[in-house]
Amino acid sequence: MAKVKTTFFCQNCGTQYSKWQGQCNSCKQWNTIAEEMVQKEEKRTWKQESSGQSKVNKPLRIQEIDGSTEMRIPSCNAELDRVLGGGIVPGSVTLLGGEPGIGKSTLLLQITLKLPVKSLYVSGEESQKQIKMRAERIDPKNTNCYVLTETKTQNIFKQIALIEPEIVIIDSIQTLQTDHIESSAGSISQIRECTSELIKFAKESNTPVLLIGHITKDGHIAGPKILEHMVDTVLQFEGDRNHVYRILRALKNRFGSTAELGIYEMLGDGLREVSNPSEILISKNGEELSGTAISATLEGMRPLMVEIQALVSTAVYGTPQRSCTGFNAKRLNMLLAVLEKRAGFRLGAKDVFLNITGGINIDDPSIDLAVIAAVLSSNEDISIGKDICFAAEVGLAGEIRPVQRIDQRILEAEKLGFSTIMISGHNKITLKNHNILIKKVNRIEDVAQFLFG
Repeated sequence: MAKVKTTFFCQNCGTQYSKWQGQCNSCKQWNTIAEEMVQKEEKRTWKQESSGQSKVNKPLRIQEIDGSTEMRIPSCNAELDRVLGGGIVPGSVTLLGGEPGIGKSTLLLQITLKLPVKSLYVSGEESQKQIKMRAERIDPKNTNCYVLTETKTQNIFKQIALIEPEIVIIDSIQTLQTDHIESSAGSISQIRECTSELIKFAKESNTPVLLIGHITKDGHIAGPKILEHMVDTVLQFEGDRNHVYRILRALKNRFGSTAELGIYEMLGDGLREVSNPSEILISKNGEELSGTAISATLEGMRPLMVEIQALVSTAVYGTPQRSCTGFNAKRLNMLLAVLEKRAGFRLGAKDVFLNITGGINIDDPSIDLAVIAAVLSSNEDISIGKDICFAAEVGLAGEIRPVQRIDQRILEAEKLGFSTIMISGHNKITLKNHNILIKKVNRIEDVAQFLFG
C-alpha cells in the first residue's frame, strides 16, 4: 500500500510547510495554510512506453544543436498571433488568465473552431451541450473540433492517444485532478502536478497546449506562483464585463515580445478582432471640448492614437485630489509639479482628474506631452484642435525630450487625418515625404504659447 503523507500548503503562494501555522512566511498572508494529503507512489508518464524503456537525452555541443526556426501554427486570429509573436509554437504550453465572465472560454473556443487542424477542447466546467450552444453562435460548420468533458488527467491522455489531436485546449487547469495526488481539485499540489503532466505531454509529443487559469481577487492567477514559471507563455485577458472591448496582453513569452497588445470587441457571435485600435480609443464626438488631447503612442510594434481626458477644478476640501485611470498617479504628480515649478501654472490648490479612454493602461512616456496639454486645456477652459496630436516626453527641468520610433508615430497620425503633430525639437526625422505639419518644441512654455497664445 502506498504511503500517505500529510503536508501543508499556502493557498496563496504555494509554499510548503511541515506543520500548520497562522501566517505564511513567504507572502505574509494570514490563514492561508491548509492541510493536503499527498500520496507517494511511482509516477507514470502521460504515455506508457511499450518497450518499457524511457528515452535518455544526451548532451550535445552547441554547434550540433539544430538551430532552424520551428514552423508556427497560425491560429487564424491575427490579434492572438501578434501577441504570441507570429503563431502557436508546437510543443508550447500557454496559460490564459482573466476575470470570470471576461471571455476566456469564448476566445479559445473560437480559435479552436477556426483552426484547420484537428483539435481537442477539454472542459471541466461546462457540459458538451453547453459548449455546443456556444459553438453554434461562433462557427457551426467546423468538423475538426472534438469536445471532451473530463477532469481526470489519466482519462484525458487516453482520449488524446485515440484522437491524436494537433492542439489541446484545457478549460480550466483548476478543475483537473490526477490519481497521483490525493488532495481535491484546485489545490496547490493538484494544480502543480496536473500542469507538470501536461507540460511533459506537450514537450514529448510536440503538441501545443492552451490552458485557462482562474484568477484570485487580487488579480493574480490562482495556484502556486511556480505555475507561471512552468509554462512557456502567460497571457492576460483584461477588460470590463460592462463594456464590449477586451485587451489581450502577454505577461511572459519565451518565443516573442511581451510588449504586444491584442484588442477584441465582444459581440453576440463571439469576439471580433479590432485591427484599428484608434477607432475605440478616440471619441467620435464632433464638438471641440476643453481638457482633451490626442497622443501618438506605441504598444510593441503597433502604433496607437489614444485620447487623454483631464478635468481641473477648484478643490472643495483642504487637500486637492489627484485621480488617474489608465495612467500612473505618481507620474501625474510629477508632471503637475513641473508645471508648477517651471511654467508658473498654479495647480497646487486644484483637483486634477485624468482618464485614458478605451479602458487601457499606457506606460509609454511619450504621452507626457498630451497629458500636460489636456491639463492646461482644462485649466484654461480652451479646447485643443482635434487635428493636433502629441508625442514627446517631459523632463523634470521642463524640457521636451525625444521618444523612439518617431517616424512610425508620424505616419500613423497622418494616416488617421491629423494635420499637426507636436514632438521634441531633438527628435531626428528620416521621413522624406509627409503631408502633416511637424511642430518641434523644446520647453513647456513653447507648448503653452503654441496652443493657447
